[in-house]
Amino acid sequence: MARKQYPVTEATERQKAMTRRILWKLDCHVLPPLALLWLANFIDRSNVGNARISGLEKDTHLHGDQFNIVLAVFYVAYILVELPSNMVLKKMKPNRWIPLLVCSWGVITTLSSLVQSFRGLVAIRIFLGLFEGGLLPGIILYLSTIYKRHELQLRVGIFYASASLSGAFGGLLATAILKMDGVGSLAGWRWIFILEGLATVIASFIAAWYLPESLATAHFFTDEEREFALKRFNLDGAISHVTHSTAGPPSKSLEDAKGEEDAQIEHADYTGPTNEHAAAEEVFEWREIWRGVFEIQVWLTGIAYFGLIVSLYSYSLFLPTIVTGLGYSGPAAQLHTVPPYVPATVLTVAVAFLSDYYRWRGPFILICLPLAIIGYVLAITAETNTTRYVAVFFMAAGVYPSAPSILSILPNNSNGHYKRAATTALQLAVANAGGFVATFAYTPDQAPKYIRGHTISLAFVVVAWFLVAVNVCYCIWENRARAQGRRNDNITKYQTLVAEGKTRAPIGDRHPDFRFTL
Repeated sequence: MARKQYPVTEATERQKAMTRRILWKLDCHVLPPLALLWLANFIDRSNVGNARISGLEKDTHLHGDQFNIVLAVFYVAYILVELPSNMVLKKMKPNRWIPLLVCSWGVITTLSSLVQSFRGLVAIRIFLGLFEGGLLPGIILYLSTIYKRHELQLRVGIFYASASLSGAFGGLLATAILKMDGVGSLAGWRWIFILEGLATVIASFIAAWYLPESLATAHFFTDEEREFALKRFNLDGAISHVTHSTAGPPSKSLEDAKGEEDAQIEHADYTGPTNEHAAAEEVFEWREIWRGVFEIQVWLTGIAYFGLIVSLYSYSLFLPTIVTGLGYSGPAAQLHTVPPYVPATVLTVAVAFLSDYYRWRGPFILICLPLAIIGYVLAITAETNTTRYVAVFFMAAGVYPSAPSILSILPNNSNGHYKRAATTALQLAVANAGGFVATFAYTPDQAPKYIRGHTISLAFVVVAWFLVAVNVCYCIWENRARAQGRRNDNITKYQTLVAEGKTRAPIGDRHPDFRFTL
C-alpha cells in the first residue's frame, strides 16, 4: 500500500521540538521511579546470595541443596502471578498496582531477617515471589501505553540498566551493612534484609507519588502537550506499521523517515479516541488472550529469554559464591562482585539507544550474546583465577544488554491492550521458568571452578541465540508476505468476526499494513 508523502516544513520542526519536550518530561517523571523499583527488585532478589556468604546457611542450618530449593520455590510463585497481575493492572491503575506490589515485597524482605530455619526461608521466598512476579510484565505493559513502539527499548534499557547497577550496588551495600554484625544482637546478614527491605518500602512510596496513571492524566503536561502526546501516540499505531521493520534495509534514511512521521502528525486530522482511551474502552475477551497464547513469537522469544534467564539469574545469585571460589572472602569477596557490572550497565544503555535508532531488536541480541558465549568458554577452560575473573565481565556484557532487546520485541509486535498484556506476561512466565535451572546450575560440589554450572549456562545462551535468529527470520518472512499482499484477507476475516459478534477488540497486529519489528 503506497503511503502519502508529506513535506518536511517549519511546522514539522515545531512538532519535533514539541516531541523532545514531551519525551523529556516523560523520561524525568516515569523512568527514575521505575529504575528505582527495578533496582530494589534486583537487590531484593539477589541479596540472598550476599547473605549466603555472610552466615545465612550456617544460622538457618541449611545443608546439601536446600539453599537451591529456597531459590527455586521463589520462581514457582513468581511465574504463577505474571499473567493474572497484568490482567489486574488495567483495573487497579499501573501507578497504584505496581508500587503496591513493591511495598508488599519490601515488607516481606524485612521479615526475612526473622527466619530461623529451612522451612521459614521457603515460606518467606514463596510470598516474595507472589508479589515480585507482577513487577516486570507490569512495567513493560505500562511503558508500552506511554511510549511509541520505537521509543520503548531505550526506556526499558535505562531502567533495566539499574539491574546491572544493582549487582554492583548490592555488593557495596552488603559490604557496608555487614559492618553492623552484632548490632542489636543480630547477625550482619539479617541487617541486609532489614535495611534493604525498608529501603524498598520507601521506594514504593516515592514511585506512587511520581508515576502518572497515563498520558491523558499526566499532571506535568500543559493542555497543548497532553493533546499532542495523545495524538502522536495514537498515530504511532498506523505510522509505524510500515516503517523500518520490513525485510532488508529501508529505502530512505532514518532521519528522512522520522521527519516524515512528524509531518504526518502535523497533517493528521484525527478526531477519534486515542489509544489511551481505546485501551480503556477495550473489553476483556478470552479470544484476545488466546491470540496471545498462540502467537509464535511468544514461544520463540519466551524460550530464548528462558536461556538468557538461566545465565542472568545464576549470575546475579551466584556471582558472590563464584568470586569466593576465586580465593576471596568476606568484604573482599563482596567488593569483587562490583566491577563486572560496570561495563554491562554502559552497554545496556548504549545498545538500547542504537536499537531504537535503527528500529531493530533481534539483530542486536545476535551481536551481544557471543560476548557471553566467550565468557563461559573462558570460565570453563581457564586455568587461573585471573582468567576466570575476566570471564565474568564477558558474561555480564553479553547477557545484560540482550534482555531489554528481547523484552521490547513483543510490545512492539503485539497490538491491542489484552493481546499485548497476554504476550508480555506469557513471555516472562515461560522465561522465568529458567529460574529453576539457574538455581540448580551452581551447586556446592562444583566449587571452586563450577564447570558444570558454566556449561549449563553456555548451552542455554547458545539456544537463546539460535531462537532469536529464528524469530528474526520469521519477522522478515511475515513482513514480506504482508508487503506482497498475501495477508490482505486478514481484514475480511476480522470483519466477519465483528459481524458475528465474536469480537469487539481492535484489529491490531492482524492488519496487513502492520509490520513486525525485527
